[in-house]
Amino acid sequence: MSRETAFIGLGSNLDEPGEQLRQALEALGQLPRTVLTAHSAFYTSDSLLAGQPRYTNAVAALSTELHPLELLDSLQAIESGQGRVRKERWGPRTLDLDIILYGQQLIDEPRLKVPHYHLHARAFVLYPLAELVPADFVLPDGRALNELLAACPLIGLEKL
Repeated sequence: MSRETAFIGLGSNLDEPGEQLRQALEALGQLPRTVLTAHSAFYTSDSLLAGQPRYTNAVAALSTELHPLELLDSLQAIESGQGRVRKERWGPRTLDLDIILYGQQLIDEPRLKVPHYHLHARAFVLYPLAELVPADFVLPDGRALNELLAACPLIGLEKL
């Protein structure tokens, strides 16, 4: 079984978001056949919907032998274990874990799209990701990360 590098976006805006992310990083480090190799700093960002608390975000790098859907199932189990209830799309949440990238694979499954479909517009993912990859990093779909960063302003994003 080969190893892939997967990048996971972490976000929380309920129940002590910083602590939620710390617990999630610990849980990621305990996944089977997976090693947590690095994580970005924590950032705070405005919610995509008005009236919600600010989010705390980060990106984690994993070296994993889990297949993408196995990894997705594991991430959803971590979310559930930390009190995530899926009621409202883009609603407040204790924890959100998204597979942002999985090696150089393009994945288009009903349950999983990689690279993450809104990656280009999410400063709270792009800037933390940039901490973990080389400056000339190119996504599997051919987009250069530095070009995505240049087109995505830091509005409302603060490094903690």
